[in-house]
Amino acid sequence: MKKDFTGIFRGNEKGFGFVKVEEQEDEIYISRGNTKDAIDGDEVLIKIIEASREDRHQEGKVLKVLKHNKDTFVGVFQKSRNFGFVVPDDRKVNSDIFISKKNCGKAKNNQKVVAQITKFPQGNKSAEGKIIEILGYQDQAGVDMLSLVREYDLPYEFPDPVIEEANSIKQEVAKKDIPYRLDLREKEIFTIDGEDAKDLDDAVAVEKLKNGNYLLNVSIADVSYYVKENSLLDREAIVRGTSIYMLDRVIPMLPKELSNGICSLNQGEDRFALTVLMEIDQNGKVISSDIQKSIINVTKRMSYKEVQAILDELDQENPYFSHFKRMAELANILKQRRRLAGSLELDIPESKIVLDKHGIAVDVKKYEMYFTNELIEQFMLTANETVAEKFYWLEAPFIYRVHEVPDMEKIEELNKFLWNLGYKIKGSKDNIHPKAFAEVLEEIQGKPEERVISNLVLRTLKIARYENENKGHFGIASKYYCHFTSPIRRYPDLFIHRIISRYLENNYQLTEEQLEKYQEQSLRYAESSSDREKIAQKVERDAEDIKKAEFMQDKIGEEYDGIISSITSFGVFVELENTVEGLIRFDDLGDEYFIYDENKKTLQGEKSKKMYKIGDSIHIKVIFADKLTRRIDFASV
Repeated sequence: MKKDFTGIFRGNEKGFGFVKVEEQEDEIYISRGNTKDAIDGDEVLIKIIEASREDRHQEGKVLKVLKHNKDTFVGVFQKSRNFGFVVPDDRKVNSDIFISKKNCGKAKNNQKVVAQITKFPQGNKSAEGKIIEILGYQDQAGVDMLSLVREYDLPYEFPDPVIEEANSIKQEVAKKDIPYRLDLREKEIFTIDGEDAKDLDDAVAVEKLKNGNYLLNVSIADVSYYVKENSLLDREAIVRGTSIYMLDRVIPMLPKELSNGICSLNQGEDRFALTVLMEIDQNGKVISSDIQKSIINVTKRMSYKEVQAILDELDQENPYFSHFKRMAELANILKQRRRLAGSLELDIPESKIVLDKHGIAVDVKKYEMYFTNELIEQFMLTANETVAEKFYWLEAPFIYRVHEVPDMEKIEELNKFLWNLGYKIKGSKDNIHPKAFAEVLEEIQGKPEERVISNLVLRTLKIARYENENKGHFGIASKYYCHFTSPIRRYPDLFIHRIISRYLENNYQLTEEQLEKYQEQSLRYAESSSDREKIAQKVERDAEDIKKAEFMQDKIGEEYDGIISSITSFGVFVELENTVEGLIRFDDLGDEYFIYDENKKTLQGEKSKKMYKIGDSIHIKVIFADKLTRRIDFASV
């Protein structure tokens, strides 16, 4: 058996880590004494020192750090008279960075800085470095979000040549191309988005046909018409992969000159689009479809809230009431079809974090969802499926959104917990259907345990990603799925638009050379877009954690009701009604020893026999909150 492997080290704030190697499914555990100073993200050479057992990972030892993944870290500068240290924000970096006096620059004590490592840690010696940027004091407006930008090395500003190229694009449609497009400007068509949305890339319209079927038109901004292949804009978009939303700021994939300008489907302005026209029967089945280059002119920009109010109040005086009523009818039909197919409806509310003009968190609450959010989602899902299926059968070079069947081991682990509550995910190793999950999710609707089970189901599922092969989408119970509807903010969508345009322009006949080129691109861009998406999700999650901790900092001593969301070997996680989550460590749970049952995910007091279970209501007091460490601690009351 091969003893040496190369892989990426994934550090833990307690000093140990794991290494994922290509040849094996399970990660290899590396104890604190065997990391050989590897830092999170480093490429390492390891050897196996202990085989895996039923109750534990196989164990390894780092022989050599082959390549450091990064050499700049964001942290807090701690200044002494003749030297200083930078304590990295990233808790997975277990070494402070020593800064000699000559390398401190103008940094002051307790400022947030960016330090570049000049000597990596070795044995008992700390890493050494120099300060290359001062971000400001920790409580200064915007420093927390700027720290994240630097920590993840995000491309915050667009290079000047990219902006120049964006500015050179005319802000009105080219008249010479109009005759070659399906003209839908006289048709009633709407954008329906959040109230503060700036880049409007999808517009919808629903007609009722004489045969009783519906005609759903989904028009998406024709971004690839403006972002030409191999242009500076295109190359920059590939690097970025996706727009990143950090509460009070967006790091966009495309410059605002495009995303808020000619590529945004603004009310009353002619815009080029790619339109998917779908005839849908009374059962929600797409019985025929077509994709065309089009020109549209949005009748009215609407928000989810406005359309919901029109539908709720049966406002028949509104000139568009009958159109929105048709939309609602069709959305309900599509939703019912999806439900019968086994699509998973997870009740996991999103957080809405309200910031003041200085960027300080002043409120955290559940994001208010309307039926009209779902209405648009149903139309987008249907368009995405229709496009994916069409181009799958054309055997076109393509990027699919893939969500594979979850691992049986994870399902068995979930079932151990569900069994205690009287539920079970049914199925065998070779036959797990989304419907098995959907049935349990339907059964728990409205029950106290709904939120918790939804979260556990989400953790059991695999992570969706981009691939150039179609492997279906388990979560929405779909055989063919892609991302087509957001080319302003996701590169796979932009790439798909380009492929569709090539097929339309060449009467669905591409040369071998073109097919080969786009096939190679689809593989490369699927991989890079998946990587960029992971980073975007981490950044967005970190931004939320920072602001939630900031919001709770002045709530120390206050009491709340919450629900136990998770139980671990070191404490109990509790989620409050406003979506804030905190940890109750065992010391703050009660004055006794607690016994942790890993299978049932329960805690029991040794003396009192008091039992804590996931989903239980619990009254807590806030005892600690710190935005710097992104930590919130509770105590049981």
